[in-house]
Amino acid sequence: MKFMVCPQCGISNFYVMNEKGERVNIKVNRNIEIIPMGTDKSLEGFNLDKIFCLGCSWRGTVNQLKKYLV
Repeated sequence: MKFMVCPQCGISNFYVMNEKGERVNIKVNRNIEIIPMGTDKSLEGFNLDKIFCLGCSWRGTVNQLKKYLV
């Protein structure tokens, strides 16, 4: 499966946060679907409107990743 990458550093690993500051690691596929890294993880209660890169300081939306396909 091909994943979107960070426009700043080029890695495909991101995370989302909830109101408590908890994180879930994610990837974004070519269909702009957010996929949790662990099969036992749920994205319920997490803000999916803003994603954060695990490799650098970039943050943004999944739509900003569209042109950065691997």
